[in-house]
Amino acid sequence: MNARAFLIRGLIAGLLAGLAAFFVGYTVGEPHVDTAIALEEAGAAAEDTVAEDGHTHSHADEEAGTEVSRTNQATWGLLTGTVTVGLALGGLIALIAAATLGRIGRLLPGQSTALVTVIGFVSFALVPFLKYPATPPAVGSGETIGARTALYFGFVLVSVIAAVAASYGALKLRERFGTYVGVVAGIAGYLLVVGVAAQIFETVNEVGDFPADTLWFFRRASLFTIATLWGVIGVVLTGLIGRLYAAETTEAERRQLAAAL
Repeated sequence: MNARAFLIRGLIAGLLAGLAAFFVGYTVGEPHVDTAIALEEAGAAAEDTVAEDGHTHSHADEEAGTEVSRTNQATWGLLTGTVTVGLALGGLIALIAAATLGRIGRLLPGQSTALVTVIGFVSFALVPFLKYPATPPAVGSGETIGARTALYFGFVLVSVIAAVAASYGALKLRERFGTYVGVVAGIAGYLLVVGVAAQIFETVNEVGDFPADTLWFFRRASLFTIATLWGVIGVVLTGLIGRLYAAETTEAERRQLAAAL
């Protein structure tokens, strides 16, 4: 089993995950995006300004030249985005799983791949989402987008580093005190670091008077889409790696038996 074999299977898993995430995002998420856009346009229309030449114009007029239609954004644009992210994420997870092969206790390749995926989902997607959840159109100021982006990726970096350090520490403690102590200590260490970081990192609250139910439904749909992407990658990649390991093990045993005759 080599990195190339992992990568190919990671790309396959990523492609399937991207398609699945598109289906979930389109059916569950896009209706709430449309609602948010309608609210944004209604708010913009209410804030029509008077130009210096004396006639009125609205934000909707300023966006009249938009080349990409909403229909294309919700279909081909969304599909392109989810498939691209799926391929990149699937390939990255596969390479990390290949690099950790045989280094996570006595876990089989499929089991270690599943563990890598779970750790990645929690540290890279779930925990950062809980601190800085996705926001729909009409939420957030354009003037603070740079600061908000920096905060988000800064927290992601802290979370991922903490997860790597906690995993390494858990393996070392496992060798000395056993699996139970190692796992509990690793999880506790990670939660401690991200908990402190969550208190230190600035909280972003630019919701304003945006409807709470629409915001909740949008964020729930976003989490469903993210979970689908990671879940499909984990299930498919784990299955493919497990089958590869079983096939290579069977072949090695056959050759060993043939050589012994």
